[in-house]
Amino acid sequence: MRYQFQSTPGNFSTKPSLFPDAIKVLVSINFGVFILQTISKAETLFFPLFGLVPKLVWSEFMIWQPITYLFLHGGIWHVLINMFVLWMFGSELERLWGKNHFYKFYFTTGVGSGIITMLFGLSSVTPIVGASGAVYGVLLAYGLTYPNRTIYLYGIIPIKSRWFVLGIGLIAFFSSFTDVSQISHVTHIAGMVIGYLTLKKPFRLNNLLFLLRKKTIEYKIQKDHQTVIKENDMKKDIDSILDKINNEGFDSLSGDEQERLYKGSQSLSQNKKKD
Repeated sequence: MRYQFQSTPGNFSTKPSLFPDAIKVLVSINFGVFILQTISKAETLFFPLFGLVPKLVWSEFMIWQPITYLFLHGGIWHVLINMFVLWMFGSELERLWGKNHFYKFYFTTGVGSGIITMLFGLSSVTPIVGASGAVYGVLLAYGLTYPNRTIYLYGIIPIKSRWFVLGIGLIAFFSSFTDVSQISHVTHIAGMVIGYLTLKKPFRLNNLLFLLRKKTIEYKIQKDHQTVIKENDMKKDIDSILDKINNEGFDSLSGDEQERLYKGSQSLSQNKKKD
């Protein structure tokens, strides 16, 4: 899908640069990482480690993933489209807001959409990659900031930016109800929602990171509690089997009891070694 947009004359007192500072840095890093992952052919290593894998973030405490997933992409068209849209709609926002504010907005929407995606798929082991959550946040911000700008869809069809952004949002929303596509539409919607909330009532990226850490610790505590309960049940089962051996002898055990005794003893022994 190709886009063009029409600027209102006289918006800038001087000729703006083609790539503002923040856009230049973000585009360069994304393309640099994509070239690295393509040359190394190590996507199977990079994606589970630096992509967004909800189950690993909660269980293995990989809290860097909601940030690093923004710089990985699944293919050449994935990174090209994301960076083109980021440049096209983000450049003017950066000139309006300034570099530092644009960085804050970009990472707030990107990291925030990653955290929300994890909340919708706590047990998922499928890596999510791409800057789309942040890019959709930028799209939303552009539509709210310049609602009457004309965008030429496919370079031909004129449409107001507010209707374009609304259409993109509706497509992502209804697509999220199907499992046909491998695209994470929840991440797209989350990016737009967080972008809207950030513009209406700004909040800090540190709050999102705190929420992530809090949820991760709660998950680990819950998991450890379930492990303790399981171990206690296993010990009770083994004790009852041992009592039967003391009273009736080992030959009195059924095949199932012998298997439970062996597996339970082995499991408890392994847990003690870990401790």
